Order: sequence, then C-alpha cells, then structure tokens
Amino acid sequence: MCGIFAYLNYLTPKSRQEVLDLLVTGLKRLEYRGYDSTGVAIDSPDNKNIVMVKRTGKVKVLEEAIQEHFSGGDYSEPVLTHIGIAHTRWATHGVPCERNSHPHRSDDGNGFVVVHNGIITNYNDVKTFLAKRGYEFESDTDTEVFAKLVHHLWKTHPTYSFRELVEQAILQVEGAFAIAVKSKHFPGECVASRRSSPLLVGIKTKTRLATDHIPILYGKDDKKQNLDQDADPGKPQVLPRSESTSEFMPLEEKEVEYFFASDASAVIEHTNRVIYLEDDDVAAVRDGTLSIHRLKKSLDDPHAREITTLKMEIQQIMKGNYDYFMQKEIFEQPDSVVNTMRGRVRFDGNAIVLGGIKDYIPEIKRCRRLMLIGCGTSYHSAVATRQLLEELTELPVMVELASDFLDRNTPIFRDDVCFFISQSGETADTLMALRYCKQRGALIVGITNTVGSSICRESHCGVHINAGPEIGVASTKAYTSQFISLVMFALVMSEDRLSLQQRRLEILQALSKLADQIREVLKLDTKVQELAKDLYQHKSLLIMGRGYNFATCLEGALKVKELTYMHSEGIMAGELKHGPLALVDDSMPVLMIVLRDPVYVKCMNALQQVTSRKGCPIIICEEGDEETQAFSSRHLEIPRTVDCLQGILTVIPMQLLSYHIAVLRGCDVDCPRNLAKSVTVE
Repeated sequence: MCGIFAYLNYLTPKSRQEVLDLLVTGLKRLEYRGYDSTGVAIDSPDNKNIVMVKRTGKVKVLEEAIQEHFSGGDYSEPVLTHIGIAHTRWATHGVPCERNSHPHRSDDGNGFVVVHNGIITNYNDVKTFLAKRGYEFESDTDTEVFAKLVHHLWKTHPTYSFRELVEQAILQVEGAFAIAVKSKHFPGECVASRRSSPLLVGIKTKTRLATDHIPILYGKDDKKQNLDQDADPGKPQVLPRSESTSEFMPLEEKEVEYFFASDASAVIEHTNRVIYLEDDDVAAVRDGTLSIHRLKKSLDDPHAREITTLKMEIQQIMKGNYDYFMQKEIFEQPDSVVNTMRGRVRFDGNAIVLGGIKDYIPEIKRCRRLMLIGCGTSYHSAVATRQLLEELTELPVMVELASDFLDRNTPIFRDDVCFFISQSGETADTLMALRYCKQRGALIVGITNTVGSSICRESHCGVHINAGPEIGVASTKAYTSQFISLVMFALVMSEDRLSLQQRRLEILQALSKLADQIREVLKLDTKVQELAKDLYQHKSLLIMGRGYNFATCLEGALKVKELTYMHSEGIMAGELKHGPLALVDDSMPVLMIVLRDPVYVKCMNALQQVTSRKGCPIIICEEGDEETQAFSSRHLEIPRTVDCLQGILTVIPMQLLSYHIAVLRGCDVDCPRNLAKSVTVE
C-alpha cells in the first residue's frame, strides 16, 4: 500500500532544498502505491529539531506546500550529512487527513519520526500501555504507537543505540510492516526494517564498496517478551542487547548516499545498486556505514545480503508522450509479451525453456494436482489459462482466490504444486496463502513481475514475467504477460507427449504472430474511444462470454469498475438463462465476445437470446465474421488466432474501453479512488 522513501547523504554536500527535491521526486515515483496524503521530515537549519510538512491529497499538493514552507537561504546552505524521510499514504487506520498523514512523531519535540507501510495488528495493546505512561495520541493511526514506543524505550534505556531502540520496538509489535525512522537525538542516522512488506536500500558511492555483500549480524536468540501493561516503566520489557562487536561494514570511500524505498522505481534514477531486505532485517546507517542486523536467526539464513544491480531503465517509469501511465502500458503490450517470451520460446526449434522451473518439471509432472492462486487481475490470468493447462498437462487444475483460500483451511498435500501469481510479488493475501501451502509441504511456484519480492524469494522456483515496471494501479501488461507465462508452462509440460505435438505447434506458431496481432488490435483505439462516448453516461455494463473468453469478461468488468466507478459485471454466457437475462432490455449496455472457437454455437445462442429481449449487444468478433456482426449494434474486429490465445487479444479492447470511459467521466486513470497498486495488507 503506502510508499516509503528516505534519503541519507554522508559527507556528500547537499542543501536541505536538494534533499526535499529528492524526497518529492521519490514520492512521485511511488504515488501509485498511495495517494490519500503525503508528508516529509527533514532537520531544521539549526540541527536541533525536525521539521515536518504533511498534506492531504497527492504529491503535487505537498510539493506546493514545501515551496511555501521552505524558502530562504537557510535551506539552500549545503549540509555534509543529513537524513530526510517521506511517505505517500493509502489509508488503513484513520481517514485521510493531515493529522493521520505520515511521518508520525513521538512527542511535541519531534524526537523520533517514523514512516510506515502495513498494519500493526496489536497497536491497541501497545497504545494502552503507552497511554498509562502519559503518552497522548494525536492521530487515529497504528503507526503513531511505534514512534512513541521508541521514545519510551529511549527514556528507559538511554544507553541503547538508535538501531537497538528500533529493534526492541519491532519485537513488541505484530503484523506486516515496513518502517523507516529518524531522530533528532541521533543525527545523521537512519534505521529501517521490514516484515511482510517490501523495502530496499539503494547505495550510491563515488567508488565501489569494499564488498558486494553486507554481512548479517545477530543478537541473542531470546524469546520475545510481551509488554506488561501494569509493569513499572523503569523495568525493561525488551531483549538483551546485541553482543556483536563488528556492527558496521566499512566502505573504501566514505562519501556515500543511501536511499530507502518501497520500490526500485524510486531509486533507479539515482543508483542501480540495491539490497532487498528480508523479513526481520534491520538496516541501520551510522557514520556513513550500513549494517544489516537479523532479529531472528534461522538455519537457512545466508551470511550476507547481496547487492543487486538493477536492469531497469529510467525511461521505463516515465510517461513519455502518453497522457497516463495506464495508456502507455496498454500500448507497451506488443513489446512486453515479446519480453516475456524472450530467451524462453525458441520458434526455430519449437521449444520452450523456462530456466526458473526446469529442474522441477519432473516433480511437477508427478504431482496430484495444480493449484493456481491469486487475487484480482492475477486470479483472472489463472482462470484464462486453466482450460489449456488441463488439456496439456492432463492434471486436475484448481483456481483459487487467495483471499478466500485461508478462510476455508483448504486441504493441501505434499504432492500438490501451487502457483502463486502476483504482479508485485508482495500481495498480502497471496503471500499468506503461499506460506500456508509451503508449511504443508507443497511445491511452490511463483509467477511475479518483481525481482527480489517476497513471493519471488519464498518460492521454490518460478517464472519472472518480464513485463517491465507497471505504474498504473489498474494492471494491463502484467495480465497479458502472466497469461503468456502460464501458456509457456503448459507447453513445457506437454513437450514429450506425442499426441499433443500438433496442438503445441499450433500454439507456438500463434505465439510467434502475437505481437503483430496486438498491434493490430491497438489500432482500434479510435473506434473504442467513439464507443466509450456512447457508454460513459450509463450506470452499468454487462460483459458476456464463455470458454477461453470468460476470463476476459471478468477482467474487463474489473477494469471498468476500477477506473470508471461504474457498475460492471462479467457474466458466463452459459449462465444467461439462469438469472442475468432478467437484466437485459433496450437500455442496458451489453458487450459480448463471440469468436469462431469450439463454443461459438453456444455463444451465438446467448447472443440471439439477448437480441430477442430487445438488447442491442456490442460484439467483439473475428475479422470478416459478417454472420456474427449481423446481430450486433456495433462491433470490434480482432485478428484470428488459436483459441487459447484469444483472451490476450480480446482483453485489450476492454482495457482501452475502460481507459477512455474513465477519461470521459473525469476519473483519475492512474490512481483510482480507494485503490493502491501493491496490496500489502489483508
């Protein structure tokens, strides 16, 4: 959900105004993660206090407030060492307003300030504990208790280092979170940590680091002690301090800049060298050097965190000549599907190589069943490919909503193979379901778009979809790349089946033409825009299809709901007579997908039922299909392809339609109300 960005310069002269510009730019890169409210915190010119500016609304509002608040020579003077933190919020506790905006402070003197992504589930207990010790709360958030808890620990344990104070506070809170903390009592220092919520550290130096690995340090493995609400505040309710003596990894060159961010897109314009933090890592910077400390030690822990070199380009996260990120990402799909197949599909030899799972293919072929688990758009990509997976693997295939999966305590067996599909790789419901299945011995396969994400790291194997950064909240190119990834898996599973070779060849040939066919579909943009002008004032839209195109109906309806705030429903055409037909009249917009595939006759029956009830359906059909077009009021023609890939071509007009309706209705296309890109809370 929320976006965290922090910047620390050590012996690298930067004015406070430059720091503010960096923070605001970082927030703009993360705005897709939350846009209810924003805030920044930097040191005052006398270095004796922390100055915070918070605003309700988008980053642009904060930027204007900063220009008004920070003017004058004091903020233009270079500072050798400084830490600034910033945040863009997606509200979970408390309505969007300035007092609920981050950063949150520990006291009136701004002794400690914190930015936070996630939910602290036991915040009420901690809040009660702190209230009994005289702390007064000024917000409705769960985050504020963390800042005040660190302050309480600082008062009771004044000899503790900044990192140790934050560590002890983390041990007392439960839930999923990523945090970054700064303090006027520890100038030039920053401490950050994560648990089930993404956080990375970017490193920029004039010369290389002494090593490409940062060693992991440990304290004692004592069990957590709960806060005692009736305890004497003078008695420590914390773990013993770390006994590590080698706390910080020295650098060859002391001039260094650090960036703490929820997403790599916020740091790529500054550095391509990052460390992805793991759950229960605590990263601390002091005197320009970085240490990574582990709260809990396990047998499979590595001895160091590797510095990863990002392959992302800054151009990938810019709008270019497009009005919106979503528009850009829709039109990137000819390239994104090629990138998904690049190096994997060998059209000259009709072969597929998925390096991330090839060693596990024999085990997968012996499994009891395949389970595809995801939320929202990722769930729809599973629905879209289930039929092909059943056909080519000849295994039972279950498709599950991750949010419903744990509610049922679904039986999982050691010979199950579970696919977890998520664009961000951090989706909380999907991640919880993954851990549930992993504990029960199932083989875990991750399908993600984000290197270093939680699902990527916690899976046994997986496929990176290579769709490139997706900034628009409504997923478009990630859907088609997830679709292609699952199709490639089905082809790998059937490569040794003689009876399926003709079918495989047919699909491979269709994949080779797919990028050009997507370009043809995108040429419908003007026609779709005209269609949107007829639909945008309606209150509802029904989208019907069946077979391989039912998933398009679900995904298309979701896009309309996400972007336009207009009711839309994806309906299985075979269910039309069992209730939905009652909705059809001469004023209800109905969009139907009718293609020349094995269910064509059944779809035509549904189409005729709609027209006989005075419905005026809009049809997505194949080029030159005049018989089908005769039943339509308007139609969109797409190129012919193999049945199992039709869903990629039919979903693009739905993406364009939802985009154009949203523009006509005056909606914020990239940042729909109440929604965030990465759903890191349950």
